[in-house]
Amino acid sequence: MRRAPRFTVPLPAASPALARAAQRRSALRAVTAAAIAAAVTAPLSGCGFHLRRSADLPFRTLYTNFSPTSAIGAEFRRLVRVAQDTRIVDDPKEADARLEVLSEAREKEVVGYSSTGRPREYQLRLRFTFRVVARDSTVLLPPTEIVLHRDITSSDVEQVAKQQEEELLYKEMQSDLVQQLLRRLAALGNK
Repeated sequence: MRRAPRFTVPLPAASPALARAAQRRSALRAVTAAAIAAAVTAPLSGCGFHLRRSADLPFRTLYTNFSPTSAIGAEFRRLVRVAQDTRIVDDPKEADARLEVLSEAREKEVVGYSSTGRPREYQLRLRFTFRVVARDSTVLLPPTEIVLHRDITSSDVEQVAKQQEEELLYKEMQSDLVQQLLRRLAALGNK
């Protein structure tokens, strides 16, 4: 099958009038995009929507007994230092309150097997138990446990990827746990 020959027609050089028209279209697109963005965000601001931020803690000073190697402790200290008026102290006698970590554990349980009897699905758990005590030894929050869990499937073929996914899920749970802990501590100021 023969194709018809292609002919190209040279376009005339762009005139100043065409350039101005292109600039107007570009400006009109920018104004339209800004108007659409304003139309979408205006109702959100009117209803009181705002991004969640860390809760304010009701203590000026706080002592914690997190293990120096605790990833949860490191994230907790970082968030308190960055976004709070609360100062973490090293001596429990200087603190308005003590956050006492009673236990902190990662768990992994098989919850499903394949037809050949191999583990196919796991449940990852992050278990954290704590209490809060005032300077005068009054218990502000009795022993409280936060348990978070996520499900993950297993694959013999993609073992490295699944290990990375597992570690990522634990980090996600750790961040969620620290946010829950901060909210529970902040709620002590409302009592």
